Amino acid sequence: MKRVLVATGGGDCPGLNAVIRAIVYRASQEKDWEVLGSIQAFNGVLWEPPEIVVLDRKKVAGIHFRGGTIIETTNIGGPFAWPVKNDDGTWTTVDRSDEMIRKIKYMNIDAVINIGGDGSQRISKRLYDKGLNIIGVPKTIDNDLRSTDSTFGFQTAVQVATDAVDKLVTTAASHNRVFFLEVMGRDAGWIALNAAVAGGAEVCLIPEIPYDINKVFEALERRFHHDRGFAVVVVAEGARPIDGETVSEKSDIVGYENKILGGISRKIMKDLKKIGFKREMRETVLGHLQRGGVPIAYDRVLSAQFGVKAFEMVLNKEYGKMVSYQHPNFVGVPFEEAIKEPNLVTPDTALVKTARGLGICLGN
Repeated sequence: MKRVLVATGGGDCPGLNAVIRAIVYRASQEKDWEVLGSIQAFNGVLWEPPEIVVLDRKKVAGIHFRGGTIIETTNIGGPFAWPVKNDDGTWTTVDRSDEMIRKIKYMNIDAVINIGGDGSQRISKRLYDKGLNIIGVPKTIDNDLRSTDSTFGFQTAVQVATDAVDKLVTTAASHNRVFFLEVMGRDAGWIALNAAVAGGAEVCLIPEIPYDINKVFEALERRFHHDRGFAVVVVAEGARPIDGETVSEKSDIVGYENKILGGISRKIMKDLKKIGFKREMRETVLGHLQRGGVPIAYDRVLSAQFGVKAFEMVLNKEYGKMVSYQHPNFVGVPFEEAIKEPNLVTPDTALVKTARGLGICLGN
């Protein structure tokens, strides 16, 4: 019996369970394959005792419309940076990648499918370079991997954000207010930009286009006449002013490398007041609401296609590659190409041109 190990790493997003289900269902058509799941990314392999579960058709039946991941996930530590507490109470990290590869081989696992974003696929690349048979599946809610046309979960996040814009429009109009909707987007503004266009927002601020607070002021003032009017501003959490920094703080969680973002909307509101904006303002931060819940049909279909393709790449021994959606095909791209550069919004992006054509202020 051959074995493939599935792991989900990084932040959760809608569609993870649909990918897992697709891998298991496709593998079940081969008589000599068994699918295992590592709990909390590769922690399940490294823990003592290990936490590895058998994933069969009964285990994954009906999970395709559930949010999250049944094998859990983590974005802390990893095989190359395992947190260890020193005798003096301080923490450090150690490289346990060689040990993990030995344990995987000891478990008679023939291949690994690692489902995750940029950070996870960088880990995949390093493990492959060490000799592990590994395939990557792209997962990033920000849609910021350039080597694939789309990542699962992104469209669901856009739908959640758009629904929020729709709801805020009605209350903003009722109270003659400006509402700020803060959405995910550390380095890439795709969620914010799509939601702004779909929801009809007046202003959209994203990480790739630093904003001028005076331009935002002018755009919002144009929405009011004789103290009557309203506006909705969609802000990516990674947005920043010209010559300014993102609003963030260092995490105190051992092994968590990313800064914690949040609070940019409140900063913008304060800065607007400082330069004389007198309209009533409120903020709504979607946060992890964008990650949870039921994936829309598009993401379920995309996840199923990623999962089936990933296992077929295992069958064909196409290791060292990540599954990529290049419309209308699903192909494998080498890890080095997959992680080479992020997919960021650029000034000549078609959706930026559309937003400007609709009169949406992008802060510049």
